[in-house]
Amino acid sequence: MKSVWLIARRELVATLRSPLGFIVAALVLAADGLLFNVRALGGGAKLSTDVISQFFFDLSGLTMIACIPVSMRLLAEERQSGTITLLLTSPVRDYQVVLGKYLGALIFMAMLTLATIYMPLLVLFVGKVSWGHVFAGYLGTLLLASGCLAIGLFGSSLARSQIVAVFVSAFLLAAMVMMWLLAKVTDKPLTDIFAYLALHNIHFFSFKSGKIHLRDIVYYVSVTTFFLFAATRMLESRRWR
Repeated sequence: MKSVWLIARRELVATLRSPLGFIVAALVLAADGLLFNVRALGGGAKLSTDVISQFFFDLSGLTMIACIPVSMRLLAEERQSGTITLLLTSPVRDYQVVLGKYLGALIFMAMLTLATIYMPLLVLFVGKVSWGHVFAGYLGTLLLASGCLAIGLFGSSLARSQIVAVFVSAFLLAAMVMMWLLAKVTDKPLTDIFAYLALHNIHFFSFKSGKIHLRDIVYYVSVTTFFLFAATRMLESRRWR
């Protein structure tokens, strides 16, 4: 695990020092603050529960978008700059490389997500906040981010440049999100299958409403595990080319 944490720390420091990290963080925080002011607090009196639910709904959308540029560079940048050879010839396993880079990106997204905690705290001045609701919302957002980063990391493992990685990751992520549309136009049992596979619809809605269900946690952990495994296999296949 020491190698994994060394790679994770290297990736986190590189993200924090890069202009991309600051740009993503600034845009997400600015957009989330604007949406919180306009959509959650605007439009007359609202229940605190509705304000918090709306906040996490907006945060989840921004989180999915932010995961694309954060994950695009994880492996594609190494291949584009030529440092992938040095990384693969170092005394680390392929799964350690994938896991380390994933954890570095996840820590960055966790820091960015938790930086918005002041917004729910503002509701304290005008209403009551259920801390269980806030905890569930942030847990769901982090689980959603973990799945999106794993998808983005897999997309980065397929591409030779960061630009291509963006399009591949965005396509995969959009396909996973839009599964709920297929659920509306198909018959059972396909309806239930597509509804369950949808990345954001039923699985995140329970979290934003302050509810934690084991099935939703299992879903996001399964998505993360599957795409991390796929990224590892892709990295292994490229090692022998």
